[in-house]
Amino acid sequence: MVLHWALEALCVLPLLNSQNPACTNVTAMPITSATLDWLTRRWFFIASAFRKPEYKQGAQEMQAEFIYFDTRPREDKLWVREHMTIGGRCTQNSTILSVHRENGTFSKTEGNRENFGHLLLLRDPRSFMLAFFLEDEHNRGPSFYADAPEASSEPLEEFREAIRCVGLRTSEILCVDWKKVILGLASEICHTSKCVLLGTAGDTDLPEGRPPPQPRKKFVHIF
Repeated sequence: MVLHWALEALCVLPLLNSQNPACTNVTAMPITSATLDWLTRRWFFIASAFRKPEYKQGAQEMQAEFIYFDTRPREDKLWVREHMTIGGRCTQNSTILSVHRENGTFSKTEGNRENFGHLLLLRDPRSFMLAFFLEDEHNRGPSFYADAPEASSEPLEEFREAIRCVGLRTSEILCVDWKKVILGLASEICHTSKCVLLGTAGDTDLPEGRPPPQPRKKFVHIF
């Protein structure tokens, strides 16, 4: 899979200005069935730099998040399950995104508007970014995901490069402190749900007598 990933990466064009050195590692690529197979796993939300007000507010309020992708390549659909902890309470959502293979985007229609997210691949195949509203300097912003709660230094630096590439400041980055979540807030967060930690079997179990988590109306980080 890593070899296939590398071969695909050789065939893509830079998303933004190739003259900007900060953009050399930020590429948009066509989405293939192999890409969708690779996405089908659990991903941890690591950091974001959103300017869209509701996205930024959601990132500020969120203590932790991880998502599951499940793909249907023949249907060009992406099933998403999102688990977030806000204020010590776990909320869960699910949605279906349309896959646009040629331009490397996912989309979701709400009302009369179709919102798009660009899939941006990094050198490290254990991480990726989703970028939104890149054409709008007042609302643009990427988010960074990894397949473990703590990303290594190289993809984190690529994320910072991407932030500069799209015209944002590194001071706008908001990070999830997974060490604090797992070690410091475990007893506080998990009294309502175990889903914030590692999403293992039984991740939606609730202690007896507790009400089930209420779904949020929309995705904060996906669409």
